[in-house]
Amino acid sequence: MIRLLTLLTLALAPFWASASDLPRVVSVNVCTDQLVLLLADPEQIISLSQLSDDPRSSVMADEATGFARNNAQAEMIAVQRPDVVVAGIYNDPNLINMLQSIGIETVQFPVTQSLQDISSEIRKMGTVLDQQAKAERIADRLERDLTQIRAAQENAPLAAFFLPNGYALGAGTLSHEILVAAGARNLSVELGFEGNGTLSLEQVILHQPDLLIGAQEYRGYSMAEDMVTHPALAAIPVLNTSVDWVCGTPFVLRAIEDVARAIEDLETSSNE
Repeated sequence: MIRLLTLLTLALAPFWASASDLPRVVSVNVCTDQLVLLLADPEQIISLSQLSDDPRSSVMADEATGFARNNAQAEMIAVQRPDVVVAGIYNDPNLINMLQSIGIETVQFPVTQSLQDISSEIRKMGTVLDQQAKAERIADRLERDLTQIRAAQENAPLAAFFLPNGYALGAGTLSHEILVAAGARNLSVELGFEGNGTLSLEQVILHQPDLLIGAQEYRGYSMAEDMVTHPALAAIPVLNTSVDWVCGTPFVLRAIEDVARAIEDLETSSNE
């Protein structure tokens, strides 16, 4: 069992730098929000993104509730006078350019594409926040836990990402790496997908995966979900993703455990 609790304990361990000596930060991206919450002294955090306290978007939504939110507009951020603004690579370039033009440091983080990227992104945020020691403890423990994971074998169960509208994830995505780390093969990759794409209902039925990876459940109804709930797929077990899958944080370990548990259930069922 991967020791996520230990990672979180490390994140919450005491630190001795004075808050007045540490850079004050604004985050405008839901993934950088989570790294900030994981590493920063609470007094360092000026504001977080609009999605920071949304449990459908952030695994650390509860931790974010005590902090102000920003609207990702340069005018509001300038008034808050941060030492640094952290953002994702796809945040509005006009925002980034305007902040830089008025002398506010901005640091952008890439979309996490592999499990191995996570520790370097944790260390990078640790440097931005002057929390290097805490970041190193968390990153080092994550790396050690990841080394204990065995990749999927050739005869491993076949899983298929089949999200609304047939959206699927292939090689070069964090979701694919989570799947493989848990011991499953990815139908998208076996069909040659790089990045994301779509699977047809016919493709899924033809290849008969052992497990479907679905989307988080939301209230309401959409036509995009009709295909993925087709009666022809009723016999295939479904594991829905969660916010643990979205960003490059230690919580991906929990996503890996969820898939591994689903695979164990498949093996148990086949032996009965």
